[in-house]
Amino acid sequence: MTTHRCWVYGDNVNTDVIFPGKYTYTLKTPEDIAAHALEDLDPNFVKGVQAGDVIVAGSNWGMGSSREQGVTTIKFNGVNLIIAASFSGLYFRNCINQ
Repeated sequence: MTTHRCWVYGDNVNTDVIFPGKYTYTLKTPEDIAAHALEDLDPNFVKGVQAGDVIVAGSNWGMGSSREQGVTTIKFNGVNLIIAASFSGLYFRNCINQ
């Protein structure tokens, strides 16, 4: 039997929380981008996330800027499914583009 974690977050988690904007132009590799996912919201996320884990969130997940790193930092950590009450339109589109 395979076991995966479910990471639960609230409403209005914005892209600056998902991937801090201060790294936008300095980090380029998938490994470096992955290392900073959700670091201000959940410092244990990167330490504990495993491929196949799922994120469950409230409404308006990914609000804020249109930076693609908000999507790729989650993807590079092996999370392929986010279930949310709703998604920001920009975040939703970036998911499709990735």
